[in-house]
Amino acid sequence: MINPTIIDSIFSAASIQRWNDYPRMVDLVELDKQAHKFIIAYFIAKLEDDVNYTHLIEAGIFEFLRRVVVTDIRPDVFRKALKQKGSEINNWVIGKLTPSLQDIENGEFLDRFEKYLKDETLYKKERFILKASSYLSTKWEFSIVYQTSQFLNGIDEVKKEVDEEIEDYYELIGVRKIALNKKLAKVIDLSGRLRFQKRWAQTPRIPETSVLGHMLTVAIFGYFYSKKVNACEKRVENNFFTALFHDLPEALTRDIISPVKYSVDELSELIAEYEILKIEDDILPNVPENIKDEFKYILGLYNGRKDEFLNKIIIDGEIKVVDDLSLYNQDIYSAIDGLALKQCDKLSAFVEASLSISHGIKSKELVNGKKQILNSLLCVNGVDFKKIAEQIDEEFGTSGQQQMRMEF
Repeated sequence: MINPTIIDSIFSAASIQRWNDYPRMVDLVELDKQAHKFIIAYFIAKLEDDVNYTHLIEAGIFEFLRRVVVTDIRPDVFRKALKQKGSEINNWVIGKLTPSLQDIENGEFLDRFEKYLKDETLYKKERFILKASSYLSTKWEFSIVYQTSQFLNGIDEVKKEVDEEIEDYYELIGVRKIALNKKLAKVIDLSGRLRFQKRWAQTPRIPETSVLGHMLTVAIFGYFYSKKVNACEKRVENNFFTALFHDLPEALTRDIISPVKYSVDELSELIAEYEILKIEDDILPNVPENIKDEFKYILGLYNGRKDEFLNKIIIDGEIKVVDDLSLYNQDIYSAIDGLALKQCDKLSAFVEASLSISHGIKSKELVNGKKQILNSLLCVNGVDFKKIAEQIDEEFGTSGQQQMRMEF
């Protein structure tokens, strides 16, 4: 379903610098921006009535892939170029990505991607939400850039342009709430701060990835897994957003590496209890009331505990843990493939380690971590995550073997 070339494209976004013509106090990269954009889009969409979430997710992935290909154009120039040379740019993007996308879903994913780029009437509401979300995530970044760029000529003009653009999206309730610095703005800010927390913080690594960027890679893996097992639309939605928010509490607790979390007696339970308290005190009060129960569900909260990596469904308003989700593959059950998403989480960590080693950063922590992850990967619903990791290692590891494709 997904191959090493696309995985490389996804993770290359962690090396694409944003605002690199301005002084910045921290690195701002495309992967983090895209993750923040998806988070904002979730909340905006949930305050609207007529949103197709499969379309929202796919449109976001399509735009992400296009942006990864078109890496060297400033965002404002890119938008103008799309208006004047959109057809040429989109054809070039399709040509670049076709070899790596044509086998996914037997070519159906590529077909939808091509139609989306060529027909701007498709997914119209979802496009508008994503455009608003992209603007808000860019505005959040610019708040950082502005702090270190006030001595530059013209920076106030840029600020004025950024501030004024928000008026284009005021018809969306969520945008108005965020603009007025209402409670929802606090959740958006908290999510954005996850870009400052680096993964594998105990060892040098290239490219560095943040907790925020990692959440998106897991979500994208979860989407492709969902399509492979023919998940219903609600299951696709739940899997993507459960993965996207799975590390949100770390904005409150910081990223605690797994060897520490699970090797110290009862520490993991203590952390889980603290996470629940922080979620209830600092996150849920700022979430819109109409989605609070749903948001708790995708965060993994139920029966006084937190575990987003269990297979769950909802029957008559009650959350149940089940083994076989194929029996509940209908929207009414609101299923979540928690066990598979855990494998996606591990697979993303494996890629992080493998890519760094392929770039020549080969620390003991990365080598041992990669080995431990590989040994823990499983086959879930016919998707062999260990085999996928082995093929990734052949592609991006230090063996130097010939490129190989892999499929879910």
